[in-house]
Formats: sequence, structure tokens, C-alpha cells
Amino acid sequence: MILTGRQIEAAVEAAEIVIRPFDPSRMNPNSYNYTLGSQLRFAEGVLDARREVTWRSATIGDEGYVLMPGQLYLASTAEVIGSDTYVTSLIGRSSLGRLGLFVQVTADLGHQGAVHCWTLELTVVQPLRVVPGMPLGQVSFWSTAGAASSYSGVYGQTSSPRPFWPPSLA
Repeated sequence: MILTGRQIEAAVEAAEIVIRPFDPSRMNPNSYNYTLGSQLRFAEGVLDARREVTWRSATIGDEGYVLMPGQLYLASTAEVIGSDTYVTSLIGRSSLGRLGLFVQVTADLGHQGAVHCWTLELTVVQPLRVVPGMPLGQVSFWSTAGAASSYSGVYGQTSSPRPFWPPSLA
């Protein structure tokens, strides 16, 4: 069952959900608007899921950064987000989707117990300028049924954009 905005805010106050920094003005009826961090990672050329990929890094300055079509960008939330009690789901904002920005097309489900800045997948259909701190998407929180088990994988071990890491290379 999805939490309402009021339930999310109460769970933040009760320390059942972590959103740091937390801004009550970014609450929605069933989600919280997360913002874009200042780091990007991207790879050039052909990506091969069987091999380690060399990723380049960029910092998004106050003037912003223009995302280009045909390029996968990894970014992160500016906020530390997560919960030992609830499961997160991160999606993009529809207003940015209407500008041709796709966020978290394939990996929207977070894991219970993961609390960190989340790696985000970004692609665009035409050049689009993004700036750090801009509202980028929404995170919702879901209650679980059954015995909980906390996430302990590699994607929860850093707060910077985390690239693909093939199990054979881990």
C-alpha cells in the first residue's frame, strides 16, 4: 500500500523514513519531490554488458549542464532517501517528461533498508539543460507484507552516481 503525503511526513518525523535534507513544501498527495545532485557520469561509445565500462565524470555547475540525445547519463538525488520500514519507488516528473527527459525508465524500485543518494538514469530526446537542485522526480513509499530483509548490494554503498557493475567484475 502506498503512503500518502501526510503519512510520509509523519514517518520522516518519526525517523521511519529518511529524506535529508527534507523540505515540507516538496510533499505531494502520495510522494515527495526529490532534486538533482551535482554529479553526472556518462560513457562514450558502445556499452557492453559483459565488460567493465570506462565512465567519465562531470560536475553540474550553477549554469547547468546540457544533456544530449543518444547519451545515457547517471546522476544522483541531492537527498539521502530511504527507509528500514518502507520500500521506495523513484520516478521522473511528468513536467520534465513533457520536455523529453526520461528518468528511471527501468530501475524505479528501491529496496527496503537502502538509505543513500539514489543513482538516476537520465536520457533526453533533444538537448536539455539541467541544473543542480532542480526538482527531478518523485519518490513514493510502500508498506511491505511478510518478513523484511534489508538490501546489502553494491548500489547502496555510495552516494555518487553508481554505474553498471557486472557481477563477474565485482
